[in-house]
Amino acid sequence: MNHGADAWEALNADIIACRMCPRLVAWREEVARTKRRAYRDLPYWGRPVPGFGDRQARLLVLGLAPAAHGANRTGRMFSGDSAGRTLIPALYRAGFANQPHSEGPGDGLELCNAFLTAVCRCAPPGNRPTPQELRNCRRFWTEEVRLLGRLRVVVALGQIAFQEYLRWCREQGVVTGRQGFGHGVVLCPGRGLPILIGCYHPSRQNTNTGRLTPEMLDEVFSMAKHLLEEMDQC
Repeated sequence: MNHGADAWEALNADIIACRMCPRLVAWREEVARTKRRAYRDLPYWGRPVPGFGDRQARLLVLGLAPAAHGANRTGRMFSGDSAGRTLIPALYRAGFANQPHSEGPGDGLELCNAFLTAVCRCAPPGNRPTPQELRNCRRFWTEEVRLLGRLRVVVALGQIAFQEYLRWCREQGVVTGRQGFGHGVVLCPGRGLPILIGCYHPSRQNTNTGRLTPEMLDEVFSMAKHLLEEMDQC
């Protein structure tokens, strides 16, 4: 099912205008005001960040939140930070992106059959949104899921995004049990809901320690691509 541009534009306007979480509003605006020294001459977005990508996508990449000096600066998911510099090359290698770099709007990046979003739309202090902040944001990414009418596979980056997706599945009446997060874990919730794949978050902490390697990330997106190809044959 295709949804018109008007529905997307209305959703994005709603996201950008949101001031529901006082703690997140204060933090994102403080970061945008004080800036990091390396970016002191550049403008900061400093607002909630909409999703980005192909609106006909069958793959959704569900992250945690904008980085303080990444998407909170550029206004585009996984752009201008270390996580994006790990994730976007992996999407490129898997054929979901037209180039291996993502620094911000105007850099030429286009996603093919993939859409990037997050369970929290504002940069949170310490990269830790509260349960209430996640609940406040849930309506945004779940509406994106609804608008992505061809969606079949979700890759959840990190435990928080993974568990948020499972909470949404339970809200749809699907019994998921006590499914634990793990890298490469696959869950098929049924009832027409997209398949879930768990993946370690491409944060600097995970990549610098070797907990997540480029090869491990490639395996996840190869798995996602294989699942999509299998569905094409059904």
